[in-house]
Amino acid sequence: MQLPVFAAVVLIVAGVWSLAVWPQFLRRVMKDPRARDAAGKATRFLTVHVVLVSISMVLGAATALIGILGLFS
Repeated sequence: MQLPVFAAVVLIVAGVWSLAVWPQFLRRVMKDPRARDAAGKATRFLTVHVVLVSISMVLGAATALIGILGLFS
């Protein structure tokens, strides 16, 4: 697959951005009082956000990988 250098760099930057931003967001969510109930169990609030962050990080990694492959192919 041939990508213009600019497009490959944009994909790499977008992927790295996702991998840098989402873990910070998850740390804030985990500290939120809505993340755990009175017994300390994870709430739906936390579960939904963990799934959101996980999917976003997988997509971020895939985006960066596509950019890297496009840049060096």
